[in-house]
Amino acid sequence: MTEGNFVDYVKIHVSSGNGGKGSAHLHREKYVAKGGPDGGDGGRGGHVILRGNKNLWTLFHLKFKRHVKAGHGEHGSKQRSTGADGQDEIIEVPLGTVIRDTETQNILHEITEDGQEIIVAEGGKGGLGNWHFKSSTNQTPRYAQPGIPGEEEDITLELKILADVGLVGFPNAGKSTLLSVITAAKPKIADYEFTTLKPNLGIVEYRDFKTFVVADIPGIIEGAAEGKGIGHRFLRHIERNSTLLFLIPADAKDIKEQYEILVDELRRYNPELLDKDRLVAISKSDMLDAELKAEMTTQLDRELNAPYIFISSVAQQGLTQLKDKLWEMLNKEESV
Repeated sequence: MTEGNFVDYVKIHVSSGNGGKGSAHLHREKYVAKGGPDGGDGGRGGHVILRGNKNLWTLFHLKFKRHVKAGHGEHGSKQRSTGADGQDEIIEVPLGTVIRDTETQNILHEITEDGQEIIVAEGGKGGLGNWHFKSSTNQTPRYAQPGIPGEEEDITLELKILADVGLVGFPNAGKSTLLSVITAAKPKIADYEFTTLKPNLGIVEYRDFKTFVVADIPGIIEGAAEGKGIGHRFLRHIERNSTLLFLIPADAKDIKEQYEILVDELRRYNPELLDKDRLVAISKSDMLDAELKAEMTTQLDRELNAPYIFISSVAQQGLTQLKDKLWEMLNKEESV
């Protein structure tokens, strides 16, 4: 999937259908002068429904679909015939989609399961026909209920990626390079900050045909939780990852400081993110000689409050051990 085709935020105006009018028809036949009321009920207006689809990874198919309108219910007719229901409008969305009220920004629903359906705009109820109002004192009611109007809503759809591992790091830390090496994903890679402007997903093929999903989130910078830079737009994508992989380059001035800044950004955005398992990968470690790596190991053992591993995406060093460690972290509950 190309970067331009990844859409994780759309606004849509949805309108459900109006309910059909009930009929006020009076039964008439050749030899029946006063047959009484036989007006049927109006049909229900069509719903606007969101349905989870596990085969979708983006909201791109809704990028240019700003208005969604369901069909109106048909009116009731004679012989107590109920009008047809209006046609429902079904919008398929990827798993991990959050539905918000555009005006209040309140979360209305979340879709996390394949086939899960949520009615975001309920069709109007059809009106009752006049035969419902017949009584001993009113044998021939000449009135029926009108249909109830449908609903109109402005909703915002946000996608929170459902991946197993979320890659977290500063711009140009090597996240896209790592993803391109351990998965079949082909993210844009270049030697400047903010190369990744959209999240990239990749499937890691592990031993015995087992797999897990890694999401490369655009690099965050200090202050992202307050809206600085572009990273705050993508912090929501790591809310559903079960494991966070922090990527810090070996040539960073202070590895511990960079790690603490990243952790602090996550804490300020959502403290619950700190409950997730964490692993620090020291990237670009092929530039370290044995002596320097031993010195860094001693320092990290003393200062870094998290497990870490040395890797090099370019030199293909430590990647098998990285996959082993991530798989172990993702499946630790099963092995207990």
